Amino acid sequence: MSEEMNELVREIEVLREKIRYHNHRYYALDDPEISDAEYDRLFKRLLELERQHPELTTPASPTQKVGARPQVTFSEVKHRLPMLSLENSFSDQDIRDFDMRIKRFLGDDSPVQYTVEPKIDGLAVELVYENGVLTVASTRGDGYVGENVTQNIRTIMTIPLTLTQKKNTLPPPDPLEVRGEVYMDLEAFENLNRERVDKGLQPFANPRNAAAGSLRQLDPRVTAKRPLNMFCYGVGTMNASCETHHELMILLQQWGLRVNRPYIRICDTITDVIDYCRHLEEVRAQFFYEIDGAVIKVNRLALQTRLGQKTRSPRWSMAYKFKATQETTVIVKIDVQVGRTGALTPVAHLKPVELSGVLVRRATLHNQEEIEKKDICEGDTVIVQRAGDVIPEVVKAIKSMRTGREKRFVMPSECPACGSDILKREGEVVLRCPNPNCPAQVKGSLKHFVSKGAMNIDGLGDKIIAQLLKKGLIREEADLYDLGFDDLLTLDKIKDKSATNLLRAIDGSKKTTLARFLYALGIRHVGEYVATLLANHFGDIERLGRATEEELTGIDGIGPQIAESIVTYFEDAHNRDHISRLLQTGIELEAISSSSPSPVAGKTFVMSGTLSSMKRSEAKEIVTQRGGRIASSVGSSTDYLVVGDSPGSKLRKARDLGVIILNEDEFLKLLVEEHG
Repeated sequence: MSEEMNELVREIEVLREKIRYHNHRYYALDDPEISDAEYDRLFKRLLELERQHPELTTPASPTQKVGARPQVTFSEVKHRLPMLSLENSFSDQDIRDFDMRIKRFLGDDSPVQYTVEPKIDGLAVELVYENGVLTVASTRGDGYVGENVTQNIRTIMTIPLTLTQKKNTLPPPDPLEVRGEVYMDLEAFENLNRERVDKGLQPFANPRNAAAGSLRQLDPRVTAKRPLNMFCYGVGTMNASCETHHELMILLQQWGLRVNRPYIRICDTITDVIDYCRHLEEVRAQFFYEIDGAVIKVNRLALQTRLGQKTRSPRWSMAYKFKATQETTVIVKIDVQVGRTGALTPVAHLKPVELSGVLVRRATLHNQEEIEKKDICEGDTVIVQRAGDVIPEVVKAIKSMRTGREKRFVMPSECPACGSDILKREGEVVLRCPNPNCPAQVKGSLKHFVSKGAMNIDGLGDKIIAQLLKKGLIREEADLYDLGFDDLLTLDKIKDKSATNLLRAIDGSKKTTLARFLYALGIRHVGEYVATLLANHFGDIERLGRATEEELTGIDGIGPQIAESIVTYFEDAHNRDHISRLLQTGIELEAISSSSPSPVAGKTFVMSGTLSSMKRSEAKEIVTQRGGRIASSVGSSTDYLVVGDSPGSKLRKARDLGVIILNEDEFLKLLVEEHG
């Protein structure tokens, strides 16, 4: 190699080292030593030399963070150590219970030292460094297998392509698997969304979605244009001699990785943990990135190893989730929706507002009494929140912001869908339309009939039902089974394949259980649980149709109101004809009864959060088929709360009421014990 080439190689290596050093000062330490302009000149010089001599370009060069060719798809990466989710907590008591579980497992009542840090709302990734060089980057995926996003990760300036080794510090181990959170600053997120709107593109819903969407671009050049950052919060497998999580974070920073050190707090008592979690929640609005909670970890790594992990989460760590955020918006108008039972519900149409990552445009006002109680008017500026991070609700009107142009809302005296005079039954606050042929009720009844808990006709959604009604192809549920291939082809956006699939789904629904069929009929007060009780007790629909109120109330779980509703339903000749027409279409009913008493039978279950082994609808069906009852909210009569990921406010209420709380593993074990 000529002297000139040697000199060139030396210059390139010096430039790379300088750029890596200044990247570390800027991104890892937030303490730059040179101006942006000087940095740009160094980077530009290196880029020019590598373009002139591509044979000298290496994958670890700082210039290789951009410009990679697009990928057709993402390959899979298996994590050597699973990337588990964290168990969530929502109250001070949840945190204290976590501390007690730790001590009980360790068999030692001595205080446990913890670290607490902000929980950044981003996308979890794993970086693998071999011989100090970034070789593979992947998303969490299912915790065991993630997506290979190495090319895109290389474009993030916060992430070093090679690790730093300083004198008098431990060298980076080989290999080193680093876990962290890729996120987008709030200001960068807002700027990106403005650019997307200007270009006619759909804006991202929240910074996390923006980060995830940016990282999963098939073209790394697109990712390179997105302002992504990353904080590292832990490791997978690593051979390094340190004793605590906090020491590990210091080491990661020394090796050039970015950690959130200013906000990582060592807490010697669980009271200190609670205090710092509260502090982070109080100052969350001051962060320039989105945080949705705090992460609590046992500090000593040896104790982490002893504690190990559960099926889906480590025993030594837990997330404390902040309360649902509230926002101020305006009620543009209030209108009324008519449900399948004829119930009239006032709905507030809002000036769109983002709550917990979802753009909210409507919120229920429940009934006229609720409106009067909260003194809500059209045009009011109101505080809105998503109760339990799920249901949008109007908390209160801000009366001091009224201008005098607000309008009082009064429920109509006629049904807005059919014009019938509305009724208010004694003892009820709900107004109802008495017309069974009301278009809104007919549509609502059809939607209920085909729903998953009922006849479960997949693909028959709101828009198709609306078209079928508008074209006169159906008038009631039995007409669904007379639909032909040509009928479906007259509908918008229905082609041969979708028509075939829909007909197959309709035909497949003919073989169902008596419980599902009873629920599908929409008998007032007969939900999935009551339908299962009736199916188990009577065995066929004819016996049920002859039942008296006295016989019905003799069934545990059936009260006078439900019994009266059932008898009234079957006394109606129109309803009996309706059932006859349905059965004449070829519907076959199979009764499912419990073979023996079980821990499930007669118990009331509430589901909250996302389950990993099954859908919540499937879990509910299993419970009801085995004689249990499903409720939508936690109350004094609740026996079990089954919690998955992100269980929401139901968990707090269950704690307050002393309800038995089952995680997914415990719920599955209960089902297995039933047949043991």
